[in-house]
Amino acid sequence: MPDSESLKSGLTMGKMGVYMKELRAPFFTASVIPIILGATIAWARNGIFHWGLFSLTLVGGMLIHAGTNVANDYFDHRSGNDEVNVEFVRPFTGGSRMIQNGLLTPKEVLGESLVLYAIGALIGLYLAWQRGPIILWLGLVGFMSGFFYTAPPIRFAHRGVGELMIGLNFGVLMCLGSYYVQSMRLSWEPVIASLPIALLIAVVVYINEFQDSRADEAVGKRTLVVRLGLKAAARGYVVILALVYLIPILAVSARHLTPYGLLVLVSLPLAVKAGRTALLHYEDRLELVPANATTILIHLTVGLLLTLGYLLDRLL
Repeated sequence: MPDSESLKSGLTMGKMGVYMKELRAPFFTASVIPIILGATIAWARNGIFHWGLFSLTLVGGMLIHAGTNVANDYFDHRSGNDEVNVEFVRPFTGGSRMIQNGLLTPKEVLGESLVLYAIGALIGLYLAWQRGPIILWLGLVGFMSGFFYTAPPIRFAHRGVGELMIGLNFGVLMCLGSYYVQSMRLSWEPVIASLPIALLIAVVVYINEFQDSRADEAVGKRTLVVRLGLKAAARGYVVILALVYLIPILAVSARHLTPYGLLVLVSLPLAVKAGRTALLHYEDRLELVPANATTILIHLTVGLLLTLGYLLDRLL
């Protein structure tokens, strides 16, 4: 049954508004943060910043992200996942619910996804023409890891590696790609610098799987949380958060990351709070919500602190 919130919003929105809501734009920080970080590292190391190319990279990344969001809604509908999911907690889990609430047809959702991917691909082709074919390869891997997160025949999420692919796509690849657009060369530094935000975007998906775990298991979507079980998965969540802070410490010690990268430790109290919530309330979908929300906040905060670190590294 359509929820009352979605019905009310559907009555007040035109069709274009419904399409926009399907995008789940508030979560675009997942693509914006690594792109900003990659470009900032390039500026810190080379002293050059191409605003036009940066803007295109940002728009292209958000389009690919949006296409992935919409495609996953379509394929979660096709698998019956979103239909059997009655324990979702908006806006973190359960998808956009546009199909389930009768606001968009499955065909419209799939069409929207393909249009978003197509426009994103055109931007990628232009960037590749301007800066080199490596952009095409990075973009192709990004598309594959995003589209086939739930799309058959690969279905990364069903195989328990979806979190890894999300971290690769919305962490390492976007940061490295943004760096390359600015500098026209590859480097290990943006890869290493991106690891904390790669882990964090993966763990954003991971913690959101707790509320969806019953529905996921019912349709054979054997995510990492389903495979581990909620209690072990909660412990795993804490381990991943610990790695988010351990990696910068080790990287700074090895001089692979700016010393200002240790600014990420400012956000450690948020991680402690989120970890405690997960360990205490992993079986309670509503009590777990602060962990869902705080994980997103940690991702945003760590990404901005890393970016600030490279700004300070250049300016001081």
